[in-house]
Order: sequence, then structure tokens, then C-alpha cells
Amino acid sequence: MTSHMNEKEKTITFSIRDEKDMEIKRVLQTVYSALSEKGYNPINQIVGYILSEDPTYITNHKNARALIVKVDRDDILNSLVRNYLGI
Repeated sequence: MTSHMNEKEKTITFSIRDEKDMEIKRVLQTVYSALSEKGYNPINQIVGYILSEDPTYITNHKNARALIVKVDRDDILNSLVRNYLGI
């Protein structure tokens, strides 16, 4: 016996992790852009921040420093590793 679900029976799932990853991505994109605009090497600066948690690696331009310090560093690393591995 085969059962079919109609459109009303489908359940949409919501993942907090996906939302958190999207927010981290938005923050990192903003920070990357701000660092680039100021002439910094954005990858080196972001890595420096992640390794040291020293916010002076991040420019205040575009409110980038205030944005990145609101995101837990462990969450950034977790998201980066999961995305790199495609999981």
C-alpha cells in the first residue's frame, strides 16, 4: 500500500543551526567586505581574530568589529569546519 502526502500534510522543518550558520555567514561577509575596503588582507585579519579573540584585528568600518564580537568564536569555528567539510 502506497500513501501519498498532499501539500497540507508536509511538515517544514526549522533548524536553529542553519539559522546560526546563516547569521555567521552574514557577519563574516560584512567583516570581509569592511576589511577589504580598508585595504587589509581580510583572511589574515579574520584568522588573527579567531585565533586570538583580539577584536583589534577587525576594523570598526561598517560596524564590523561590533558585529563579529557578538558571535561566539567557537560557533564561528564550528560553522567553518562543518561548511568546509560539507556536513
